[in-house]
Amino acid sequence: MNSSAGAAGDPRPRPSDEEFALSYADLGRAVTGRVLFPGDAGFAEAAAPWAVGVRQPVAAVVDAEDEADVAALVRYARAAGLTVTAQPSGHGASGDAEGVILLRTARLDRVEVDPARRIARVGAGARWGPVLAEAGRHGLTGLAGSSPAVSVTGFVLGGGVPWFGRRYGLAAGSVRAFDVVDASGEPVRVTAGSDPDLFWALRGGGGDFAVVTSVELDLHPIAGLYGGRVVWPGDRAPAVFEAFREVTAVAPRSLSVWVNRLRPPAPAPPLVAVDVTHLGDAGRARALLAPFDRIGGVLSDSRRPIGVAGLGAIAGEPVEPSPMLARAELLTGLDDRALAALGGGETAPLLNVQVRHLGGALAEPDPVGGAGGPLAEPYLLYLLGLRLPRQAGEARARQAALVAALGGAVAGRKPYTFLAPGEDAAQAFPAETLARLREIKKARDPQRVFRANFPVLG
Repeated sequence: MNSSAGAAGDPRPRPSDEEFALSYADLGRAVTGRVLFPGDAGFAEAAAPWAVGVRQPVAAVVDAEDEADVAALVRYARAAGLTVTAQPSGHGASGDAEGVILLRTARLDRVEVDPARRIARVGAGARWGPVLAEAGRHGLTGLAGSSPAVSVTGFVLGGGVPWFGRRYGLAAGSVRAFDVVDASGEPVRVTAGSDPDLFWALRGGGGDFAVVTSVELDLHPIAGLYGGRVVWPGDRAPAVFEAFREVTAVAPRSLSVWVNRLRPPAPAPPLVAVDVTHLGDAGRARALLAPFDRIGGVLSDSRRPIGVAGLGAIAGEPVEPSPMLARAELLTGLDDRALAALGGGETAPLLNVQVRHLGGALAEPDPVGGAGGPLAEPYLLYLLGLRLPRQAGEARARQAALVAALGGAVAGRKPYTFLAPGEDAAQAFPAETLARLREIKKARDPQRVFRANFPVLG
């Protein structure tokens, strides 16, 4: 390892091999949790992210036993001139992790719901599935996304585009407080009143500023929830996309609709599907979705009144690590050109071409303030392929071709939580937001103790 060359933009000289060895020698005694190094049994599995095929060339993996372990690790890294990247579940990993200490916080998975105050307090390792299950017992919901396996902390740090975002905004906007370990290794509670700059940065600006050990979230009452998926043969795609445009043009904030062109593994035929949730009664939902019901050939229809705990099953996303290769884009609209590109033509080898309806509260400024929003664009495109040696190149080419076919409908930026390996934070934030995030990073972590999946300083 070159002792004079730091990471891109990093002001510190990179330690020599000998200095690295000395720095890591006492790491196992600094924390009580498990510490693994390259060559140790279980290291490769512990260092792997959720997206199989993304390499994380980390120097060590630490499984924090508790909040005190997190603080001890940060103090150790700061003193030794090392860098920590925190990943609760490994979702959203970029691979930009060479030589860092990978901190796993899966054991910090406490979930506490206060139904009277409509608040959830969740540890950094808690995932949305258990949070929704506990909140749902009290007629409440959190602002979860499509997968129950994603960590709450990672989701809100990235902004979080949730199912009920049209009604309530980004998931980050529901955060009341963060418990963090700052760059000096001190536990700190961060609120809008105690530290408005850091609170703003953590609400959607990523994990570049502190290690979050728990979050306190607002929960929302839910009197009724209607949701599910309708599936047609793939040749119905043009009609389904046309109905999607019609429904979303007048949809109330209570209704969220996502459309999908699915390509299951051969020899299964292509499919087109619509995923929906509606905050309210089933009759109103069916009336709003009537244009879809005029399309014949339905293969299956799971729409029904559901409990909050069933929210994660609607999209049917894999909950185990998978070799996914994703690309996301915000869309300014769905004109005839965009509809033809998305609803017609070939999509193989992509597994899914998905368009989510945004708008509503997602397009409005967070009244408390946060780096993640607003998202003025009304639609989000999500293109999913496989990160496999024989398919990755073709999948990337198909993603690029579809984006090119959309022309001016592509906004040119994307939500931070949807960034993919090879992209960077500058693609997610307006220039003034990125500049403020960079100033906060320089002020709060001048030694670069922390590195997010997508660092604001590169």
